[in-house]
Amino acid sequence: MTASLDSFRQSVRDFVRDHLPADIAEKVRRGRELDKDDFVRWQKILHAGGYFAGGWPRDWGGQGWDHAHQLAFLQETGRAGAPMVMPYGVNMVGPVLNTFGTPDQRARHIPGILSSDVWWCQGYSEPGSGSDLASLRTRAVREGDHYRVTGTKMWTTEAQWADWMHCLVRTEDTGKPQEGISFLLIDMRSPGITLQPIVTIDGQYHTNQTFLDDVRVPVENLVGTEGRGWDIAKFLLGHERMSIADTGPKMRLMQRIEAMNDAVQADPAVPAGARSRLAADCLAVREELDTLVALEGYLVRAWDQGRPVGADGSVLKIRGTEVLQAQSELALRLQGLYAAAHDPGDLHRPLSDADSPARIASAMAHHYLYGRAWSIFGGTNEIQRTIIARTVL
Repeated sequence: MTASLDSFRQSVRDFVRDHLPADIAEKVRRGRELDKDDFVRWQKILHAGGYFAGGWPRDWGGQGWDHAHQLAFLQETGRAGAPMVMPYGVNMVGPVLNTFGTPDQRARHIPGILSSDVWWCQGYSEPGSGSDLASLRTRAVREGDHYRVTGTKMWTTEAQWADWMHCLVRTEDTGKPQEGISFLLIDMRSPGITLQPIVTIDGQYHTNQTFLDDVRVPVENLVGTEGRGWDIAKFLLGHERMSIADTGPKMRLMQRIEAMNDAVQADPAVPAGARSRLAADCLAVREELDTLVALEGYLVRAWDQGRPVGADGSVLKIRGTEVLQAQSELALRLQGLYAAAHDPGDLHRPLSDADSPARIASAMAHHYLYGRAWSIFGGTNEIQRTIIARTVL
């Protein structure tokens, strides 16, 4: 690691320490659910401090960070307990618009993305078209200066907060399935859009099924050319690779797990054999995390030196989800009988309430339950292994 990168990491730590609002920091520390205002406030602070959209080129309004600095930012903010940067605007549709969009599209949408005044969601997956995205069936039929969009999108994360959706639609049925897909920007206030909330296994409302019933979308909201949406979609997904392993929050979670293990090791009421097994398992999970961090660092440095990304993102996605699930499983074992006391409401209790052992266990159970989804979304781990087999082996 170069001295300049060391200095950058310290500057990020200092910035989070000095500028992260105390109530948001306390929510993260105690495992509470964050709301939209928490994310917006923090992203505005990052933007004012020059830390938002850091990976964008300077002529886009960013800082021109290389991959190593982007990773350092993600790790240090996550380890310090800052909220994640919601990716749908700044890390997904923003780079798409700056690369494929028209001047009018950029002028209309980029300022709101940078200021976090406009919130985005992603309309990719559908019932029956998740990892097999090329089979999507949401139709967009052109009628004069509008498209009429009809279909259903699934797992639309935080759509209840969104002002706009970047959406893949089918505009043509002939030829290869990928050749008939287009990329549209859809105003979420448009008539014909209905959200059906989906409460996930952790008892929280993160995602939705989105119904589009004859939604009129101006042709000017088409990004790129009609039928070339698949290329744009692949470009967008490539921008996820920097955050796919999510190592910063895992580092912070590991610190909590190790503190829990220290408490167990000091408790004479826990049988010696159980203490020994938990200590060994804690060390094993720590080794898995350290190996993931080292692998991620190696790949990021290689990308900055010109290595093609190829299947690297798939490798990081698989290992990242496996490490998170191993961490959350160990955390529940360390909680003992309290692990069975999960109450989803605990994640929304006022901060003034004291945290009981059961409430602390609820925060760990949230990691465990929602962590089941990590090996599914973003392309299932089974699909990622197929990509690795085809690309590497």
